[in-house]
Amino acid sequence: MTEPICVLLADDHPLFREGVAHSLANDPGFEVVAEADCGEVAVDKALALKPALVLLDINMPGIGGIVAAERIAAALPATRIMMLTVNDNDDSLLAALKAGAHGYVLKGVAAAELRAIAHRIAAGEAYVTPTLAAEMLAEFARPRQTDNLSDLTPREAEVLELLSQGLSNRQIGESLQLAEKTVKHHMTNILQKLQVRSRTEAAIIALQRSAKGSR
Repeated sequence: MTEPICVLLADDHPLFREGVAHSLANDPGFEVVAEADCGEVAVDKALALKPALVLLDINMPGIGGIVAAERIAAALPATRIMMLTVNDNDDSLLAALKAGAHGYVLKGVAAAELRAIAHRIAAGEAYVTPTLAAEMLAEFARPRQTDNLSDLTPREAEVLELLSQGLSNRQIGESLQLAEKTVKHHMTNILQKLQVRSRTEAAIIALQRSAKGSR
């Protein structure tokens, strides 16, 4: 008999966490070995138990799900990470993927579909909620006249590089020792110079340039 997939479930809402745990328990292919209500506890329990699959909410107390995913991915490369969140924006998706997540699923998914997706991610597949995946692919495919990266100041280029790594304005400010207000000002200039509408589009331009440079 095949061993069940050991799962760590992290979410700061007890009722939701209980519902997901109950749903997974209905499938003999899963065993929820631990639960956590914040990012730090999720990391600690992951390091101690080395589960095959970790389900993480993004908006949790403390370090939150993105940083927790990054730390778990760095320490346990064999562990699969699935974000289960209400955040349906491209910035959160990009940050999660950069942190090492293998799946990005929106809350509200049916129980049977959640179990099917979890099986796929645990088996080595990558999964992103289709609507978000389509939006991201459309941004990558959209033709651009120019990326205007050469118009950025050295500081703006640094901010853009950190943005493409999935960092928030606050994290960028901490990294560059800048006030968050200053980072927002740089971000406004970056969007204007690159002629894009969102942080995600700017990050995609940076990632595309990076990919070209590595060829």
